[in-house]
Amino acid sequence: MPTLRKIMRLGAASILIFALMVACAVEQSQLNKKPEIAKKPKLEEKDSIASLTNKSEQSYKESLINSHGKTIGERIKVPKGYERVEVPRGSFAEYLRNLPLKPHGTKVKYYNGEEKPKDVYVAVIDMDVGTRDLQQCADAVIRLRAEYLYKNKQYDKIHFNFTNGFRADFKKWMQGYRIKVEGNKAYWVKKTGYCDDYACFRKYLDMVFAYAGTLSLSQEMQKIPLSGLQIGDVFLKGSDPGHCVIVVDMAQNPKTGEKIFLLAQSYMPAQDIHILKNPTNDDDNPWYSINFGDVLVTPEWQFTKDQVYRFGE
Repeated sequence: MPTLRKIMRLGAASILIFALMVACAVEQSQLNKKPEIAKKPKLEEKDSIASLTNKSEQSYKESLINSHGKTIGERIKVPKGYERVEVPRGSFAEYLRNLPLKPHGTKVKYYNGEEKPKDVYVAVIDMDVGTRDLQQCADAVIRLRAEYLYKNKQYDKIHFNFTNGFRADFKKWMQGYRIKVEGNKAYWVKKTGYCDDYACFRKYLDMVFAYAGTLSLSQEMQKIPLSGLQIGDVFLKGSDPGHCVIVVDMAQNPKTGEKIFLLAQSYMPAQDIHILKNPTNDDDNPWYSINFGDVLVTPEWQFTKDQVYRFGE
């Protein structure tokens, strides 16, 4: 009997020990098991921090460009804190601000149909360039001024000088006279009847483009101080080679008084007139500050602050 009791006690002890061992094993298993943590969704490469930064920058860039805008004033917005300057109705300034633009993303084309390889512009003015290598830098400025005057039937104000000093008046051209060039001399010759249609006007301009340039423009335009800069004024280096760009819009910060402006140009060879980028702005903001210092840096030329000119009345 005592032996049976001992056996029963040993059996109970064994069962208890086994139960404890199982419980410890389960507890250890739970301790060793890593708790599950809700994983953060992985960002795809396009959603990385760098990409998010680019998206933020792109959003800012696009905030200054209204891709649906059809004119300079509609397409290019002013930076925060600035307001477009008021311009007289019917003025050259109003005309330039409302120049029609080709659809957003349009490439600048040369007169022969080839694309300009340099990405130096934010918009392209919707105006023909012609089929000859004529409408270069000075010619683009002449073209815009002449188009404005022609549109407003101010024919008597349409006149430009050749490099040799000869004055080419559109009124004379309208009367059927044409310009004969012999060496360094130019003179009028009666060739046809009266005309004032647009085709007649374009032929006149092509003649001017062939014999005028930055040098002749610098001699007939009025030099002005940078502080008085207005829409329609021209940054101009009159030499051979020379270059010029025209101010097509302006804005001002009413608190600081700082003025900013947009520039347009053509170049060599003859090409579409286009609105320039500002290469000194990292954010692709095309506006230039009047406080640029001694040198105005544009994508394809540099001007000094004293190279500012204006058309006379």
